[in-house]
Amino acid sequence: MKLHRRELLGSAAFLLMAGTRYASAQSLPWRPEAGSPPTFIKGPWLFFDAAEASAVEALVDRLIPPDPDTPGGKDAGCAVYIDRQLAGPYGRQAGLYVSPPFIKGTKEQGPQDEDGPAVRFRKALAALDQYCKTQKGEAFASLSDADKDAIIGDLEDGAAKLDGVDGEAFFALLLKNTQEGFFADPIYGGNRDMCAWRMIGFPGARYDYRDWVHRHNERYPHPPVSFMGRADWNGRKT
Repeated sequence: MKLHRRELLGSAAFLLMAGTRYASAQSLPWRPEAGSPPTFIKGPWLFFDAAEASAVEALVDRLIPPDPDTPGGKDAGCAVYIDRQLAGPYGRQAGLYVSPPFIKGTKEQGPQDEDGPAVRFRKALAALDQYCKTQKGEAFASLSDADKDAIIGDLEDGAAKLDGVDGEAFFALLLKNTQEGFFADPIYGGNRDMCAWRMIGFPGARYDYRDWVHRHNERYPHPPVSFMGRADWNGRKT
């Protein structure tokens, strides 16, 4: 029996609609706010121990040093952001293929090794403190700002040889996560009081900007808005 193209397409559409109806029926009854939005967890560190937290706070504060107008990486909550991420699905590589074989790939392919971000951070922070104690006599968090900057520079260009850890790759991971924490919505733990958004004039998670699409080179007058709630320029809830 010959099946014509029109009949084939009609059958496929019927099966698609039937499958959609079945899937919809399985998800009923619908209820509002049924998703799982991120929730900022206040309190102690979830992943880092005290020494690791001190090192990460010192690192992010040198990557984004404070100035008179904007807090640095530490006070902006970048270390808290990283801690929450490593304690969650990102840290344990949830949803990614994590079985062997593990073959070193190109830089464009991203991480191909067995260790996920959480393991990589834990190994790197331990190796970094040991390196600093050998080179400078103290853990990273206890060094002067000048020594911290020198160590970070050596990590960036590969001059710092950490025991069993690729220091250059760790620097890239740390920098990426610090940038994310500084500019992400405060609900994730960083960008405290929307300090980074205020610095760059980003209005945040507002409903829409249709009234401002064609108003070029004009400063947006309204305060930024976070998923955590609307706040004015002084951080008061409105």
